[in-house]
Amino acid sequence: MSKFDEVVAKAADQLKKVGVSADEALLRAIAKSQGPSIYLRDASLVSCGDDAELKRVEDNFIVKKLGVTDVSKIKKALEGACAKFKPINQKMRVAFYYFLVKDLKKESLFV
Repeated sequence: MSKFDEVVAKAADQLKKVGVSADEALLRAIAKSQGPSIYLRDASLVSCGDDAELKRVEDNFIVKKLGVTDVSKIKKALEGACAKFKPINQKMRVAFYYFLVKDLKKESLFV
């Protein structure tokens, strides 16, 4: 199994733990869009307790990649993702972004 496949499998497992059934093709596309950062320990994780990190997720992913600019939608999506992933100590960025893409209905950007 390649490193990429391992990351995708771990992300799918993490999503399963929070009750989300992942579409593997979409999950793979989101992982691919993250580039080599998915292999770097710090860059591959999201911290909901770090406001600066959530601002980066908002600016670099939700606004720039997904094109969502409605502040209330962004806030609701981030709060929902953090609540959903609360039981997970180390939130994988790929899984977290998958949840955001589904929540914001932006799957078409990755197909």
